[in-house]
Amino acid sequence: MARKTIFISDFTSQEIADDKQSAIITVRFGDGRRGVIVADAHIDDKIVQEIAKVGRQEARRGRRPKSE
Repeated sequence: MARKTIFISDFTSQEIADDKQSAIITVRFGDGRRGVIVADAHIDDKIVQEIAKVGRQEARRGRRPKSE
């Protein structure tokens, strides 16, 4: 029997049908003892738009992907 995984936004309970419609929000505290908090979100959620507006984009790390 095949199973299908369905992703749901943690903020609005909206179903995320495609990987291109998803966002992962990660909160890292300055205090290492508090750990890391991760939440799944839909890109149309208000919270994602607010974070994108005030946040800054960070450069990707690691090797560049191979050009096709």
